[in-house]
Amino acid sequence: MIELRIDDEDWSHTLPAPEALARRCYEAAVKLEPDLEGEIALMLTGDSEMQALNKRFCSKDMSTNVLSFPSGEENDFLGDIALARETCVREAALKEISISDHAAHLIVHGMLHLIGYDHQIEGDAEAMERREAEILARLGIKDPYADELETIR
Repeated sequence: MIELRIDDEDWSHTLPAPEALARRCYEAAVKLEPDLEGEIALMLTGDSEMQALNKRFCSKDMSTNVLSFPSGEENDFLGDIALARETCVREAALKEISISDHAAHLIVHGMLHLIGYDHQIEGDAEAMERREAEILARLGIKDPYADELETIR
């Protein structure tokens, strides 16, 4: 189950049906990653709040698109995910994709972090990106890494 909290009201004008999108992401992800069965809190916030969270918990004084905070507990609560509206909107425009598709990617990315996926080491990053692409394909969303691969070739 994924519970949504909207801290930046501009998300309501930016992202249509955020609760439905979060639920679809969760349902698609759980089918491929049963470890995701549990409770997740998703906060839609703005860049200033995200910068404060990033500074407090990651010692980085800047906003970012998504942060994940695994609960680290042996219970049904897996953790928290936060998305920053302005950064998400800017990135979606740069990638020339819809905000819904980009937000879905970031939600899935955040969920995978909650169960231990990481992208700091190249092999781990490839596994995480592959799983993200598989989950997003279930949602009818293009592989967000496909263009990067074509650029490398």
